[in-house]
Amino acid sequence: MNIPFVDLKAQYKNIKPAIDKAIADVIEETAFIKGKFAAAFEEQFASVYGVRHVISCGNGTDSLYIIMKMLGIGAGDEVITAANSWISSSETITQTGARPVFVDAHPDYYSIDESKLEEKITPNTRAIIAVHLQGQVCDLETIQSICKSYDIHLIEDCAQSHFSTFKNIRAGLTGIAGSFSFFPGKNLGAYGDAGCIISQDDSLAEKCRMYANHGALKKHHHKMEGINSRMDGIQAAVLSAKLPYILEWTEKRIQVAKWYDEYLDGIPEITRPAVRPDSKHTFHLYVVRAKDRDGLKNFLGEAGIETLIHYPTPLPFLPAYSYLGHSAKDFPVSAKLQKEILSLPVYPEMTEDMVQFVAGQIQQYYKANQPR
Repeated sequence: MNIPFVDLKAQYKNIKPAIDKAIADVIEETAFIKGKFAAAFEEQFASVYGVRHVISCGNGTDSLYIIMKMLGIGAGDEVITAANSWISSSETITQTGARPVFVDAHPDYYSIDESKLEEKITPNTRAIIAVHLQGQVCDLETIQSICKSYDIHLIEDCAQSHFSTFKNIRAGLTGIAGSFSFFPGKNLGAYGDAGCIISQDDSLAEKCRMYANHGALKKHHHKMEGINSRMDGIQAAVLSAKLPYILEWTEKRIQVAKWYDEYLDGIPEITRPAVRPDSKHTFHLYVVRAKDRDGLKNFLGEAGIETLIHYPTPLPFLPAYSYLGHSAKDFPVSAKLQKEILSLPVYPEMTEDMVQFVAGQIQQYYKANQPR
């Protein structure tokens, strides 16, 4: 049995008429950059998600950068973020002229360790970027309280947490703004790069909309210098075609995770993902900790099961951040996780038989590799 990490072809086949019509409509209208299809998606996503403003842009990375620039973050400032994340969470900080400050991973949830935030705050700290990894929201109650105490901004990186909740509040609705990626493999994914910003703040939303469109709300009326980060019509139309299915797909992901929990139970070499109390984990990723991770990964690959590692190198240990002078002792949890974490296939089209097969292969590997 061959099991890809994500099966976008299966998803396409299930909703083929809607996708084909969406793309054909864009071609018929020749509305290729922003325009009516991007505006329609913004309105639809705002309605479904329950947010005042949605600003579409070229990708999720740009959305983070735009938020910080429009908050006035720049040279001499510091922004705190997670050590265990994709580089978009930190490179966008540097692009504004500010300095990234990393916090170690939580030992249970693998996202930012809220208990270590305050020790990283200095007079130069302007914001905390809470990265909601794998489909699970950080402890926003604690983070927001810290941000209010120090009068700093809370920015939410929701690239992996579409429709996830903490205490019944969706990711992106607690901070000043939320950043979303619609990269094809995301829970709600386009057919290319795409992203958006969400915010309840009228002033910030208008600034972000202008900055993403060369500094103008209307062509040739540039109130500032901006950048070119606009969602194209085909990506917007594809996202609109998929949006009616996202809540159903989310529940199917949760069901796949429940099957994994059931079939992996009793394998002592595997630590299953913990779900934070009062949370809805939408399982963009199903991440386990595994003994002899690399051996297991190779074995599963030979059995036709694709797995990935999110992330093999914590951000502070990348060559890009060598100037910060960090070592493994500065981020012990992240340093440990990089040798153990493994992301198993999870997508709405997975069946119980597929999950059972993956779990069976994992069990087979450890049975064959018992210490003698």
